[in-house]
Amino acid sequence: MTSGGVTARDEVLGRVRAALGELRGTLPGVPRSYHGAGAGPVDLDLLVDRLRDYHALVRTNGDGHTVAGLLADAVRERGARSFVVPAGVPPAWLEALGSGVLVDDGTLTPVDLDAVDGVVTGCALAIAETGTIVLDASADQGRRLLSLVPDYHLCVVREEDVVATVPDAVARLDPTRPLTWISGPSATSDIELERVEGVHGPRTLEVILVPAAADPRPPSTPGQSSEAPVQS
Repeated sequence: MTSGGVTARDEVLGRVRAALGELRGTLPGVPRSYHGAGAGPVDLDLLVDRLRDYHALVRTNGDGHTVAGLLADAVRERGARSFVVPAGVPPAWLEALGSGVLVDDGTLTPVDLDAVDGVVTGCALAIAETGTIVLDASADQGRRLLSLVPDYHLCVVREEDVVATVPDAVARLDPTRPLTWISGPSATSDIELERVEGVHGPRTLEVILVPAAADPRPPSTPGQSSEAPVQS
């Protein structure tokens, strides 16, 4: 306590207030436009290069194949017999995958998902600069668990959903949804910083990159949302 009933705390805070001065008027606005500037046109070749650099497999419809045809080719070459898919994938995908398809109803456990050969999903977007695929739990992507447990993830990316940079992606994504960012198959580093791939699912990531015309989105039904309920 100092003289006059003023505490040391009061004296220190008084000096701080005097040094700061009085705030007058409103604070100036801070420009935020630089966050969404982007890096120019999307480079699809860069996306493919980044994905392959991460040891992901990439298929394109260079021969004019549909998504269903590319899915059928991937399944045949993989030798996979059972797949889990989100409830909102297009019917043509289901036909291409054959009879061993399990549609997720939200009740499948990690043990159930570990027993299938792979999972097939769409994506919210892909980032060319980083080779990253983002899932947001929409109807054709399902809950996060689907892409984290099965050994093989087959993901369909439409060219219209590819953005150039991470800021472009952040500006386009809904931050309230559960976002999963994927850059190649699963990997980790040991104590000596040696990269080890495939220690957990998915050990293999395969991407099918197609123009919108090869996989048109189904028309929305009135009163029906294209987004799945948010689940973990």
